[in-house]
Amino acid sequence: MKQLQGLQDTFEKALEELELPSEPKFLYEPIHYTLSNGGKRMRPLLVLIGCRIFNRSMEEAIHPAIGMELFHNFTLLHDDIMDNAPLRRGMKTVHEKWNNHVAILSGDATFIKAYQELMKTRIDVLPDILTEFNKTALEICEGQQMDMDFETTQNVSIDNYLKMISLKTAVLLATSLKIGATIGGAKNDQAQLLYDFGLNAGIAFQLQDDILDVYGESQKVGKQKGGDIISSKKTFLLLKALELAKGQDADSLQKWLASDSELEKVKAVTEIYDKLGIRKLAEDCMWEYYNKGISTLNQVHGDAEWVGTLRAFSENLMHRES
Repeated sequence: MKQLQGLQDTFEKALEELELPSEPKFLYEPIHYTLSNGGKRMRPLLVLIGCRIFNRSMEEAIHPAIGMELFHNFTLLHDDIMDNAPLRRGMKTVHEKWNNHVAILSGDATFIKAYQELMKTRIDVLPDILTEFNKTALEICEGQQMDMDFETTQNVSIDNYLKMISLKTAVLLATSLKIGATIGGAKNDQAQLLYDFGLNAGIAFQLQDDILDVYGESQKVGKQKGGDIISSKKTFLLLKALELAKGQDADSLQKWLASDSELEKVKAVTEIYDKLGIRKLAEDCMWEYYNKGISTLNQVHGDAEWVGTLRAFSENLMHRES
């Protein structure tokens, strides 16, 4: 993982050099705050790794990598408002620390800064990069709308849920790899293989997030434990429980979903999950998608050492506790 640490150091240094004005204070201070909260930096690292698999130099991928990280943080700023989330990465969300208006506008500014960084891509590949990025940005909006629609939809299928998380979460990971590969000079079929790996691994990562929301330690997860249960969010775990619960379990689950009693609700719904073996079913689905992604990654013909770095990076994420 020494190579990965070098990538992280390179990216963090570049991010520190990102020029942001100091005024208006309430426009740019939240952007500094959001970026300084860290995170796993998955998307920019995937851009850099995707490039390095096909090219010895990653210099031309630095600005697009910053652009993808900025775009990701833009989605989080708006997402947290819609979810009324109090914490992000263990810190107050921007709308909690300031207010919704500040979070919306600083999010918009972050989106524009993302485009400015992407526009620094080498001119011969810029049209392809922007086409891929615009497609992905719209898909993320579609996924977010599906997620919001689920709040008022009674019968959400697991297939629809998996489609939603592929759009809302996985496509950005997949596109980060594809953008990096394209900048690195990969042929279209090879860039697409990396995209397919990222898509399947991204679905697996989101399923893991669903599991950690219930079974992870709150101080490690960095957000409110059981938040999905408290908000009755339709995750894989809840949808599978609704599918399998019968008789008293089904009645109890419906009763608790309508409850406003947070701690008791988390405890009771988790107990139903445990009784029905929901965690294992979610983990089985998670590993199915991840292994499908690895099968695709094995078909990539680039620098074998960096393909191995990507594999190790993804495996490390699959065993994370936050």
